[in-house]
Amino acid sequence: MPDKSPVTDQPISTTLARQPGFFNKLPLALQTEMAAHYKLEEWKKDSLIDPAWLMKRFYTLLEGQIEMKRSNPDNGREVTLDLLYPGDSFDVITLLDNKPHELLITPLSRARLMSLPIEMMRKWLWSYPEMNQQFLPYLARKMRDQENLSTSLALHDVTTRLSRIILNHINRIHSYNGEQQQAHSHHLINGLSDETLARMVGSVRQVVNKQLQHWKSQDILDKKRNQLVIKDLDAIYREANITRNRLENP
Repeated sequence: MPDKSPVTDQPISTTLARQPGFFNKLPLALQTEMAAHYKLEEWKKDSLIDPAWLMKRFYTLLEGQIEMKRSNPDNGREVTLDLLYPGDSFDVITLLDNKPHELLITPLSRARLMSLPIEMMRKWLWSYPEMNQQFLPYLARKMRDQENLSTSLALHDVTTRLSRIILNHINRIHSYNGEQQQAHSHHLINGLSDETLARMVGSVRQVVNKQLQHWKSQDILDKKRNQLVIKDLDAIYREANITRNRLENP
């Protein structure tokens, strides 16, 4: 059975309410109003999350990672639709059309979130032009992510897709500006198993593992359990067929 929604009565600060990137330029009065309605939640790693919660509350991830995926019950195949990072909000589809969204929601690590009643979020969107000005570019980015996902699955091979997934992950976590000879120690990917990477690229674990082992033999990366250390970032860019100043989301 899905876990019970762990909404707490703990209030949050106005500073925390600004966590979503599309809200941090809103008028202070609106930010204060939002903070009064947000509640803190915590989801355990690998817990079973009921997608019906998304019909009632609008979520923003503060810490951890969450995988959003779809499954074919006939053959058991799964594909990742989105990987959420701190600062991401979800589910924008249900927010906009008020319909259930068929998803499997999996915290890949302990996740700390804040949420508010989804009807309140809709009210703010319809009432405050300032919020729309901030929210619509975020929505456009999420739509572009989905467009890139579908075209990548259709147009690129597994090696290219996997390279772009790795680059997208690194660039969303952090950027590195230190000494070149120490760069590899900062290009670290934690928590993404071969199975997770396979779902993200629309392949199977054996194919992804074979490619990762090939890169390891070429000293492009080091692989230990669910941890990847990218030792030759330029090689990954070459495999992805893109340049550093034109990174596309997978």
